[in-house]
Amino acid sequence: MADAKSEFKEIIAEAVNQFISEKKFEAQSVTADSIVVQNAPDPKMGDLGSPMFAFAKSFKMAPVQIASEVAAKIKDCKLGTVLAVGSYVNIKLDKAGAAAPILAAIASLGDDYGSFNQDGKKPFEGRKVMVEYSSPNTNKPLHLGHLRNDALGESVSRILKMAGAEVFRTIIVNNRGIHICKSMLAYKLFHEVNGDTPQSLGMKGDHFVGQCYVEFDKYLKGEKDKPETAHPEAQEMAEDMLVKWEQGDKQVHELWEKMNSWTMDGINESYKRTGVGFEKYYYESDTYLLGKEVIQSGLDKGIFYKAEDGAVRIDVTEAVGMGKDGKPQQKTLLRKDGTSVYITQDLGTAIKRHEDWPFNQMVYVVASEQNYHFKVLFYILKKLGFDWTDKLYHLNYGMVNLPSGRMKSREGTVVDADNLIDSLHEEALKAINERGRDEQVGNADEVAEKVALGALHYYLLQATPAKDMLFNPQESLSFNGNTGPYLQYMGARINSILDKAKESGIVTDTSDEAVSLLSDEDEWALIRQLGDFPSVIEKAAENLDPSIVTAYVYDTAKSFSRFYQSCSIVNADNPKLAGARLYLVQCTLQVIRNAMKLVLVPYLERM
Repeated sequence: MADAKSEFKEIIAEAVNQFISEKKFEAQSVTADSIVVQNAPDPKMGDLGSPMFAFAKSFKMAPVQIASEVAAKIKDCKLGTVLAVGSYVNIKLDKAGAAAPILAAIASLGDDYGSFNQDGKKPFEGRKVMVEYSSPNTNKPLHLGHLRNDALGESVSRILKMAGAEVFRTIIVNNRGIHICKSMLAYKLFHEVNGDTPQSLGMKGDHFVGQCYVEFDKYLKGEKDKPETAHPEAQEMAEDMLVKWEQGDKQVHELWEKMNSWTMDGINESYKRTGVGFEKYYYESDTYLLGKEVIQSGLDKGIFYKAEDGAVRIDVTEAVGMGKDGKPQQKTLLRKDGTSVYITQDLGTAIKRHEDWPFNQMVYVVASEQNYHFKVLFYILKKLGFDWTDKLYHLNYGMVNLPSGRMKSREGTVVDADNLIDSLHEEALKAINERGRDEQVGNADEVAEKVALGALHYYLLQATPAKDMLFNPQESLSFNGNTGPYLQYMGARINSILDKAKESGIVTDTSDEAVSLLSDEDEWALIRQLGDFPSVIEKAAENLDPSIVTAYVYDTAKSFSRFYQSCSIVNADNPKLAGARLYLVQCTLQVIRNAMKLVLVPYLERM
């Protein structure tokens, strides 16, 4: 619909300007870019509509009257029939004329279809967007919460890139601190004497280090109802190890480097498995001191102040409001002993990132629990005078759990990412075998893995980011309804339809004459749906919301299903109509594949 919308904007603008001239309004003339064109909600009222509300004040007329007058100015419209519907100027498009450019654009652009908006431009062309996501800790493997974070970050990055932006994906690895030392201490207590390694125990490195973290917590607290088995001194031992780390103790650093490498090797395996990637890794151990100079500079300029206890603070009431006690809120930036806090590091890292890759926009994909933190971070950076601060955005997302409840990593109740994907893989493979499809699909194990990933990612992305959600493994794997496997099934089904049509000797016909025969309501509904894809990409990029794409691709699959039930290819009235329908099917598959890639659902030729 891109070309039709663009042309209709021009037509509306010309009619409005004619109306202004004839009525001698004082209002300025309008441009096509200022005209809003939307899909009409009811096909009976037209295909596209332009609201007239924006002109009511300057024209001093009711929108309904404006719509009637403007519609009357448009005569012999080459696009179709123009009519006034309430406060809208609508158009019933000439289907033959509108369908051909939509299908031609899909066929010519292929994998790039969706990148260009209704004005023929990439809406985010020239924009440089840095996206930070995942933020793993090197004391444990990725868990279900990370999977939602990773899916959001990767999907948003792909959508932004599709919209024309230059995207730079980054990650901050939390590889230092007391939690890391707890895993290290557990290793020294329970594994070092045996020379245990992930390889010797047959474990992924991140799983082994995560096991150490759980072992520390059990050692610290002791067995349930047996307080005499607790070791409260373990906390002090871990804190002493952190002090030694900060002092550069050689043995502590050697163990730290070894265990960090084990964890990152395992985590990178998980990233490779899920299709997640980054252009640059930042490590907390390299960045945690970066903000100290920034804090000192702000202190010198009077932006911060030194409290009576020696700590450096800033009043952030302007950013976050008064505290619950009704008093102004202060944020500590340096402790009284001069050591940094988490926001100190984030200030320095943000500045360093902009120096490394000067972005127009920076998107932090972090859970909504950190809303306060990012309000304060952005406020402080603005106070420091960085002109790019207004381009910082916190893409917050809600909590995700299984129906069994909330996760706690130190207690070992976290839903491990690898284990979850393994279980989805196992269930998918079981379904393939039970349906007797193991030979037809080719490599059943590879297909099961793609089904598992499609199920996982689609389920995590179909909810708007800010919503809390429960991940239901069984629902995610359903081949019916709004799921990843359903889309994969539809993609494979369309591919099968194309193969059978070619076996029947049907030849694709892309001529305008053939396309003009696609006049059935279900054909036209599908063509309109395909034409909307570029505007869907633009909207999803603007809102940083992959759920807009998941909703679109599901609706497209349903629209195709209705078309295929009512419009036969093999039994079409004539070869030209059959060829045009085959062309429509090919274009549909292209769009569905493009959309699936954006929401991390692997395409399958056979299922």
